Amino acid sequence: YERFIGILLEHLAGELPVWLAPTQAVVLPIADRHMGFAREVADRLREARLRAELDQRTESVGRKIRDAELRKIPYMLVVGDREHQSGVVAVREHRRGDTGSVPIDGFIERLRTETETRSSG
Repeated sequence: YERFIGILLEHLAGELPVWLAPTQAVVLPIADRHMGFAREVADRLREARLRAELDQRTESVGRKIRDAELRKIPYMLVVGDREHQSGVVAVREHRRGDTGSVPIDGFIERLRTETETRSSG
């Protein structure tokens, strides 16, 4: 089993598909004042049985995005004032960049579908 995982990681250069990634999405608040909404988003993802993290560091959002890219996390959800007011998340995909804003429920459904069908994105 370990040998297979090693081969898979080497073959994919650590870029696991979303259904296999240990962290499927990371929520990135732009500023400290967005932490409450970011926490709500992360909690909703976890309630939907998705593997999500919340980046609570006081770094710039650019730094948080860069770190998530280096960790090869499939989805980064950026939340700020506009997203909070509209009830949406700004979605960034690993290696693809910004893919637009979507309602939270829409993103959850999209990620669940990708996970259940074992799609590569």
